[in-house]
Amino acid sequence: QVQLVESGGGLVQAGGSLTLSCAASGNIARFAALGWYRQAPGKQREWVATVDSFGIISYAESVKGRFAASRDNAKNTVLLQMNSLKPEDTAVYYCSCRQLGGDYWGQGTQVTVSS
Repeated sequence: QVQLVESGGGLVQAGGSLTLSCAASGNIARFAALGWYRQAPGKQREWVATVDSFGIISYAESVKGRFAASRDNAKNTVLLQMNSLKPEDTAVYYCSCRQLGGDYWGQGTQVTVSS
């Protein structure tokens, strides 16, 4: 089992910044990919960013150039620095751990961007 706990969500004005943090614990595999997804009201959950075990980072087109993900393997944490936030970034953001044997999700943290 893997446990994921997100923090750092909140309310911010358009153009502002927020940093989300995720602390992972438990049976994290050596080649686990840590990342972020989000789900806006009435929409399906969508992928935001992934940092694989080699440090390779991938982003959804909608956040590329505005969001920056990072990972600390020693601390089993993954961050999501979000800049130039837009109202359409409003969603519940979920930390994810994807590895052989299963996918794990945090409880989510709300990010609300006001116009």
